[in-house]
Amino acid sequence: MAENKTQSQQEAIESERRAFPLMKINFILMGCAAVVIILGFLLMLGSPSGNEFNADIFSVRRTVVGPTIAFLGFIFMGFGIIYKGRNK
Repeated sequence: MAENKTQSQQEAIESERRAFPLMKINFILMGCAAVVIILGFLLMLGSPSGNEFNADIFSVRRTVVGPTIAFLGFIFMGFGIIYKGRNK
């Protein structure tokens, strides 16, 4: 009897997986990726003040670090979408 119950529970879990292509872990990973993307854009943020030239717009943080972190966030977003999770 207990074996039938666990088998029916496994079938219910499998049917639920077929009904929803994205599971809870996918949304958690996508949320983390969104935070990383926003962080990358915040690192790129900034504008020169006034009409005079400001060389700070060419800093390493804005031209290398920010775009790299945003790009890695987009890669991680793709991973978060296609991740299937572990079977128990």
